Amino acid sequence: MKAEQVKQWALEAGAHLVGIASADVLNAHPPDPVWPQTPDRISPFCRSVIVIVHRIPAAVFRAKHNLPVQYMDMLVLRRLDKIAYTIAGRLEERGYPSFVTAAQETDWALKKASYGRLSTRHLGIEAGLGTFGLEVNILTPEYGPRVYLTGILSEAELEPDAIITEQVCIGESCSRCLYSCPSDAVLHFGIDKRACASEAQEFGYMTATALFERFVEAGRAKKTEMIRSRDVFGFWQGLLRVVGSFGDCPRCLAVCPVGNDYHAWLADDQKVIPEKTPDKVARAKAYKAARKNGEPVSGLDEWNRRWVGPDGYKGIVARQLKAFRERQAERKAAADAETSR
Repeated sequence: MKAEQVKQWALEAGAHLVGIASADVLNAHPPDPVWPQTPDRISPFCRSVIVIVHRIPAAVFRAKHNLPVQYMDMLVLRRLDKIAYTIAGRLEERGYPSFVTAAQETDWALKKASYGRLSTRHLGIEAGLGTFGLEVNILTPEYGPRVYLTGILSEAELEPDAIITEQVCIGESCSRCLYSCPSDAVLHFGIDKRACASEAQEFGYMTATALFERFVEAGRAKKTEMIRSRDVFGFWQGLLRVVGSFGDCPRCLAVCPVGNDYHAWLADDQKVIPEKTPDKVARAKAYKAARKNGEPVSGLDEWNRRWVGPDGYKGIVARQLKAFRERQAERKAAADAETSR
């Protein structure tokens, strides 16, 4: 089976990006060796993982509130599942057993259910589709962090893609994700997951259980009041449409300057970051100094540097922006020429 054929299937089915990672490499480089998220924990027969990416339309990051982003997230994930299912079926028909993993799932045995069986971010990086950002979202050169990913585990031995060694994220000199985070969860190539969840999962599992605990202990009058509360309505919406269960806060995605979609649609609207504070600016400067001085940083240790980009930032966003502006100028010149005919 040829890797290029599989990639063509994925693109024709609606994927925006596709890459292939070796199962052996993924098994040898788990995100956290103590809690291994590796294909061999799922199937000992897996030889390749096909990683597909679907972008989140930039328009939703121009909306006045988060609901459009939350609903679009759900639609993107549903479409990813359909695309991946199509590819798995075609492989199976040709004699290569394959199956789809859930793009969003958790394994109760891994870090108190804060991890899934596979990390789609790491899958994407190993498949050559991007590198970690400062807030450890995967950043693709084409769409920045405004993407979702899923994986197809296959017994086909497919040629894997090379990882990107240049750091796609501008890094500490940018720090826009750090400035914009309303719960101040961005660390030095790391994330405070509990703080992030307070905004990103407003109606997530742990928030729901906390409410139900209070409900059980409440008196009858209080229970009546709680049933009519915004929180209960929010959890109902979350169960119905997944809205608010995850992806509730789009701020770090909206302000990231990586990707042509940002240059085209978001640069002007997201230029000013209201959440930026002197304290956050000082922390970004401290992060930059620590890296320059070679101080120990857990997010930049020898193990994690593989996914951050071992070569460091070499100006990929600046080159991308220059090329984007040149294409825009060419389009304008062509349009002007057409008009003057």
